[in-house]
Amino acid sequence: MQGDFYTEGNFGEPGLQAFDMNKAVEEDADYVLFNGSVGALTGENAIHAEVGETVRLFVGNGGPNLTSAFHVIGEIFDRVLMEGGNLVNEGLGTTTIGPGAAAIVEFKVDAPGELVLVDHAIFRAFNKGALGILEVSGPENTKVFSGQIEEKAYQPAETKAPIDGDKVENEGEVIITSLSDKMEKGKTIYNQTCFACHGSTGAGIAGAFPPLAESDYLNADVHRAIKAVKRGLSGEITVNGNAYNSMMPPQNLSDEDVANVLTYVYNNWGNNKTEVTHEMVKEALK
Repeated sequence: MQGDFYTEGNFGEPGLQAFDMNKAVEEDADYVLFNGSVGALTGENAIHAEVGETVRLFVGNGGPNLTSAFHVIGEIFDRVLMEGGNLVNEGLGTTTIGPGAAAIVEFKVDAPGELVLVDHAIFRAFNKGALGILEVSGPENTKVFSGQIEEKAYQPAETKAPIDGDKVENEGEVIITSLSDKMEKGKTIYNQTCFACHGSTGAGIAGAFPPLAESDYLNADVHRAIKAVKRGLSGEITVNGNAYNSMMPPQNLSDEDVANVLTYVYNNWGNNKTEVTHEMVKEALK
């Protein structure tokens, strides 16, 4: 079930939040959620399937106001029973479900991985909570997915940050030694690879993606942070007193790019101002 919620406090504010009628009238939802709470279909609450199975999802939209553009990232719906009735559409990527309506979607899962359930009014998913996980287990299927993951924004033109300071060559990589240039390069990489989940201010998304701002987890161990970026991270972690159990995929970044983006993160948003070097990345990955 999807629903939109209107509270006096903004998204993520702690404590009991009263209903805000003005926001409801303006249809300015603070939360858009699956099953009534942030993270209700993530972490330990994720749903599961095996490769080769056909998944059937019964999706209702309780509203009261917003229409859902229901989508599963990584899948195409083989069949959609509109309004849960006899009208059937085939081969849809996204189906529209109005407030007070429902649909049944079916699709066969052909490869293992984490499929992401969203309302494809996409900032509802990443900033208001309308996000779930379908974990698919079973044998790899290279005809469907090669296994290579590349997490970055499409860039139709070259957007590398200019480098005006000191730089040296090391094993074919340009190693930036000026802190200001590392920060500028790191900011570009952050906006390409990290922004969607962790936000422009490193605040993350409550219950889904941990904050990078004033992060006790990040500041405690730079080598652990390097490994998380380069090799990915899964399993439950605690950040600033809150538990997170989503998966971060390995980032397809060079060692120098890892050093630059982490230098940018550590030198922003109240973190401990560590300057991460190319040598530190090499050492952490031994």
